[in-house]
Amino acid sequence: MKLKEKLIELLLQLFTSVTIFTTIGIIVVLLFESISFFSNVSIIEFFTSTKWTPLFSEKHFGILALASGTILTSLIAIGIALPVGLTIAIYLNMYASKSFRKLIKPFLEILAAIPTVVYGFFALAFVTPVLQEIYPNLETFNSLSAGIVMGIMIIPFISSLSEDALYAVPKSLKEAAFGMGSTRFQTAFKVMVPAASSGIVISVILAISRAIGETMIVAIAAGQQPQFTLNPTIPVQTITSYIVQVSMGDAPQGSLEYQTIFAAGLTLFVFTFLLNSFSFYVKKKYQEKYE
Repeated sequence: MKLKEKLIELLLQLFTSVTIFTTIGIIVVLLFESISFFSNVSIIEFFTSTKWTPLFSEKHFGILALASGTILTSLIAIGIALPVGLTIAIYLNMYASKSFRKLIKPFLEILAAIPTVVYGFFALAFVTPVLQEIYPNLETFNSLSAGIVMGIMIIPFISSLSEDALYAVPKSLKEAAFGMGSTRFQTAFKVMVPAASSGIVISVILAISRAIGETMIVAIAAGQQPQFTLNPTIPVQTITSYIVQVSMGDAPQGSLEYQTIFAAGLTLFVFTFLLNSFSFYVKKKYQEKYE
């Protein structure tokens, strides 16, 4: 029996180590190629220049042009997803019946299961024409429609995780608020949301990370013109869509142009790693607070 338990323990450790070694492998590949890239390109230019034209004859390697497109679409997405997702979570927790809650949650999570390429064509073929009726000067490829559809896509991340966080709040707090004469609205925003704030913040950070790493929606709907701008009505290019562009064969493998995808990928990896680390810090801080 002890031998079987030991074998099971070793097997579980092996499966756990797969994720660790995979992450280490990704970091090693990104670092190896990025070091080769930065031996030919100034790291100062990379992080300070606002022009990104590595595939042109006049080459510039300013990641800020791609970073601004990534940040812009992500901000639009979270601006859509946060109020909608949090409203859904509060409604399901405070107002909806248990039967309705059980019915609607699977439908919300279906949004996260839809292929992102479908979202991309939806943004290009439906959302953009609708927005052009409101803003005639809106270009066919733009960050606004891409950001809006990305926001729709990440609504389940916020609504589901936030609702779980609200559901985990002790019922005694809710009952005490009702006992003091608070309305449902007052209880929701003055008691429940503050008590579940750590889980809500983590859901928002994870949703932002998901938006930053999105590829197909921005590749299809946002365009492929790297521009250092915060104007949502013109085409932009994100880090992920640039990686897709080069990976499709526009640059010979091993060339400086090809190595740019690893430098851009490393930048994206560091950014998402910092966001996830911050979410872990928030979770740990709140756990220490209530222990």
